[in-house]
Amino acid sequence: MKNYLFTLLALSFVLAGCNGSKQAKTVTLGPNPFITHMYTADPSAHVWEDGRLYVYASHDVDPPRGCDLMDHYHVFSTDDMVNWTDHGAVASLKSFDWVKRDNGAWAEQVIERNGKFYMYCPIHGNGIGVLVSDSPYGPFKDPINKPLVWQKEHWYDIDPTVYIDDDGQAYMYWGNPNLYCVKLNEDMISYSGEIMELPHIEDYQEGPWFYKRNGHYYLAFASTCCPEGIGYAMSKNPLGPWEYKGHIMDHTPRTRGNHPGIIDYKGKSYCFGQNYDIFRLETSRHAERRSVSVAEMEYNPNGTIRMLPYFHECKLEQIEKFNPYRKVEAETMAWGFGLKTTPKNIWSHERWNQLVTSIDDGEYLVVKGVDFGKGAKTFKVSASAHLYGGILEIHIDQKDGPCVGTVNISHTKSELREFTTSVVNLNGVHDLYLVFKGGKELKKNLFMLDWWTFE
Repeated sequence: MKNYLFTLLALSFVLAGCNGSKQAKTVTLGPNPFITHMYTADPSAHVWEDGRLYVYASHDVDPPRGCDLMDHYHVFSTDDMVNWTDHGAVASLKSFDWVKRDNGAWAEQVIERNGKFYMYCPIHGNGIGVLVSDSPYGPFKDPINKPLVWQKEHWYDIDPTVYIDDDGQAYMYWGNPNLYCVKLNEDMISYSGEIMELPHIEDYQEGPWFYKRNGHYYLAFASTCCPEGIGYAMSKNPLGPWEYKGHIMDHTPRTRGNHPGIIDYKGKSYCFGQNYDIFRLETSRHAERRSVSVAEMEYNPNGTIRMLPYFHECKLEQIEKFNPYRKVEAETMAWGFGLKTTPKNIWSHERWNQLVTSIDDGEYLVVKGVDFGKGAKTFKVSASAHLYGGILEIHIDQKDGPCVGTVNISHTKSELREFTTSVVNLNGVHDLYLVFKGGKELKKNLFMLDWWTFE
């Protein structure tokens, strides 16, 4: 993924950089997909008590090693809809002791109740399991050591979605191609009554997303494959009957699969899904290498949903300016050009904290809509360099835009150290580009970044 992003997204104009050398002007894909440094799918969107919007996603392994090879569940968060923080992997199939394989970490959903976070995970062919954590970052652990539901006569138990109604009753829907439902108990790890099979909804395929808004119950879903759109149905009752209402996003040959997640956040409504836009930069062949995307959506006065164009055609507004005068985790970005992330310390209580790694010469990250106010004077960054290190250039507005500061990151013996530089002519609102340069001795794996701040 790293190599083709660098090659294909470095589209080519020649302009002077910070040090007068020739640099390639790079064009990005825009707001979608919003996670660009790894392949992600099956977005589960939620707003927790800290006021941030979190998206849990499955992970398509890169490079491809088979059909639907998905190994971990990751979580990302934002407070402005364009800059996302990578909190790393929070669970995997290894979280289930009764699962004896590493393939099949399919579409999950997370929900909070009474201060605990529950993750419902399908294990294709082995039912749906449940994990629980005291933190949205995990670690998530299996409280029952067995499937929550498993209809052994078929393999339809995938894609769970959970909603807690106003009266406290929780429901779990799931299924492909049939649609099933149970009433969950208050403990969220057991259910009462029988598994209910619901009547087929027109154009329903898989990936249901169940929620309630303004007295209406909604069931959004991936519509009939292939290619899949995003359809939806409405009901006056949490168990239906469901009335098909059409599409939130129509079928399109530009993507094969989809998976909705719908949430209201800071006065706006958003529909999450997935596409193959990044993978298609590399090849026209098909593989399950997906990227989560999001679009602002609108409701009609009667509660129906206005149909959206394809994700890449949707405009996405930044809803808050970004504050640079705080410790910003380096894994916070609107675009991560050629970069990867890795846990800073998987054994610490801050296991969610990541380092930005795999930093090569010419790569960069972007933070959108940064409000520097009346002006910043200094830039501080925490970094480590195993060998020779490299240079971090601070540009505004575009990769080859004005350079306002330069940091020389030297050898640190693998320890994280703070580096500081002065910055000039940096005020108002700008897109921030942190551009990375190597020297004669080293072009790849220049250094690792922990956090940064302006003062």
